[in-house]
Formats: sequence, C-alpha cells, structure tokens
Amino acid sequence: MQMQEEVVHYTQRLLRSFYHWTGTPLLISNEDKSAITQALFEAPFVVVSHGTEADPILNYGNRQALQLWQMEWEQFTQTPSRLTAEPMERAERDRLLQQAKADGFINNYQGVRICSTGQRFAIHNVILWNVLDEKGGCCGQAATFNQWTFL
Repeated sequence: MQMQEEVVHYTQRLLRSFYHWTGTPLLISNEDKSAITQALFEAPFVVVSHGTEADPILNYGNRQALQLWQMEWEQFTQTPSRLTAEPMERAERDRLLQQAKADGFINNYQGVRICSTGQRFAIHNVILWNVLDEKGGCCGQAATFNQWTFL
C-alpha cells in the first residue's frame, strides 16, 4: 500500500512538472489522484523517469514503457537509466540530459535505445523534462514519446 501511495504522489509530480515546463498537460483528466495515476500507467504513450542519484536509477515506467523495455516494474525500477541506451549512444544521451537539466525541458529528441533482451529501437519526438518536487527543486528527469521503430 505504501508503494501505491508513493506512485500516486510521484505521478502528480510528473504531471505537474510536465505542465510547468511545456504549458500543456501530459494527461487530461478530472478524476481523483488514484484514477489519474492509473490512467497515466495505462496511457498509450511511454512515460519513464529516473532520480537524481550519481548514476540515476529508473523510478517510474508506465505499462507502455515496461512493455517496450521488456521488464517488470521491480526490475525496471532497479535499473540504472544509462542501461536503456547502448554504450555508443550514452554520450549523446548524457548531453541531452544535461541540456534538459539546464533548460528545464527539450522536445523533438530522437535516439536509439535497447530493451532488456537486446532488441534495439529508435525513439522519435521525445519530450524530456526535469521533474520538480513540491518546493520547485529538481528530483529527477522524465521522458515521454509515442513513436518508436524497432531496428
């Protein structure tokens, strides 16, 4: 139950931060927080995020993200986010994460990622944003996209 409360709370941070940076809602809903949390988890687009550790760990992935990376929640939320990209893609990924950190968000990012089984896929039109806590401090970064191509 505690985990569920944490996910509901974090979902609010994701949604609030996305709106803060882009001026548009990530998800439109007038439902209660639990229903919105479920709606984001079941959304037809990918939402993924990581924390602020020195080697950031993934801390959220909706169902679409879990399916794309072929992981269960428990495995996903223990994975360093750098491992979602192949070694040769990590420098570009890091550069864009730093750009988003400085600017608040970036959009139209494209890159190549790799799932847990080694399947590579290109992600298109990605929006990457800083996740803010209730005091406005950065507590992670998140990304969303609805287009990918298996390579």
